[in-house]
Amino acid sequence: MKVYTFLLLANLAFCNAQGPTLVLLDNQVIKETHSIFFKSLQERGYSLTFKIADDSSLVLSRYGEYLYKNLIIFAPSVEEFGGSLNVESITQFIDEGGNVLVAGSSITGDVLRELASECGFEVDEERAFVIDHLNYDVSDEGQHTKLVVSAENLIDAPVIVGPKKGIFPLLYQGTGLLVDPENPLVLPLLTADSTAYSYNPDEPIKEYPHAVGKDTVLIAGLQARNNARVVFSGSLLFFSDDYFTSPVQNAHGGNANPVSGNADVATAISQWVFKEHGQLRVRSVKHHKEGEKEAPKDYTIMEHVVYTIEIDILEKGQWKPFTANDIQLEFVRIDPFIRTTLQRKPSGHYEAKFKIPDVYGVYQFKVDYDRVGYTRLFSTTQVSVRPLQHTQYERFITSAYPYYTGAFSMMLGVFIFSFVFLHLKEDEKKSKSE
Repeated sequence: MKVYTFLLLANLAFCNAQGPTLVLLDNQVIKETHSIFFKSLQERGYSLTFKIADDSSLVLSRYGEYLYKNLIIFAPSVEEFGGSLNVESITQFIDEGGNVLVAGSSITGDVLRELASECGFEVDEERAFVIDHLNYDVSDEGQHTKLVVSAENLIDAPVIVGPKKGIFPLLYQGTGLLVDPENPLVLPLLTADSTAYSYNPDEPIKEYPHAVGKDTVLIAGLQARNNARVVFSGSLLFFSDDYFTSPVQNAHGGNANPVSGNADVATAISQWVFKEHGQLRVRSVKHHKEGEKEAPKDYTIMEHVVYTIEIDILEKGQWKPFTANDIQLEFVRIDPFIRTTLQRKPSGHYEAKFKIPDVYGVYQFKVDYDRVGYTRLFSTTQVSVRPLQHTQYERFITSAYPYYTGAFSMMLGVFIFSFVFLHLKEDEKKSKSE
């Protein structure tokens, strides 16, 4: 009996290992048409709670505590969320570290447009599709909106979208997005080809399209300053069973592929947005004088110091040593006095050795590691640097030898003068006495 109880508890712990996740749907049919994607999440340990987007009982937090760690919105046509859920509560959820995955379509409602705007994305007008007359699938119905997108159009960040090599072309049908290229927090995860544009296929083109060419973003991501992550896809069909299992062939003579690469990319993106990939942490920080092992109360100028830091990355639910060659350390007093690259040691930690500047004050050992796809790593350790004590100065300085010579020569001169003066005075007395 105890064995069965233990197995049950272990199973429950595994099911909640990745945290409870709220899934909002337009209707229950989406749960069936996207079953492969949802099943992959459950197999990775997510506890999914399915609800209709306008359900009157929707709530993200209770008594100041969030009930869910992640939020999935597969409800493009929703005009207003139910219960206490709204754009403000979702943005607050993100500000508190929650992760959000949103999928829209050509009929994306105003509430999702507002949410996208809050996250730095701009969704095209209603009824607009991304159209490409040169890169569409053979099964397209004539409007050239069922696009064949090469894996080369994915962002060059394997930690987010997985390795691009060997991935079959992707299928995409939906609206286009625009992102601010000057916003360092927003990432275009998948872009259209240079021949694509976003417009309503049922209307003649009378004005310049909202998005054209490579500026047409199909899937966009955001990593906030608090490391919360958001992914917004302009296509709900991108995550569907049909697109996961459908063969792909470009209508203009492309190679026939037995299956699309949607499943691989969707899985990788979901792993990133829910922080299965790219999550870093600092395990330990140590610093001491060279030749010692313990950190002193303070340092003295011009001393040699050793700084070590251990960094881990989360992989398959376990923390493992992180490997990189571009992690830098700064020794800062208002401005950096020293900036050096940390060297990885065989024991798994990173180390830097340097000489403290000849300027005393309050300093910080600072590691600020911010790379695409990884959570920001920021570690500071404050130390005091004092000037030399009077017993620590050199007794004889080479550059001061002329001054030493002048002082001793003056002493010698005074001695000779005194000797001569006293000697001449005695001779005068003798001569007068005689």
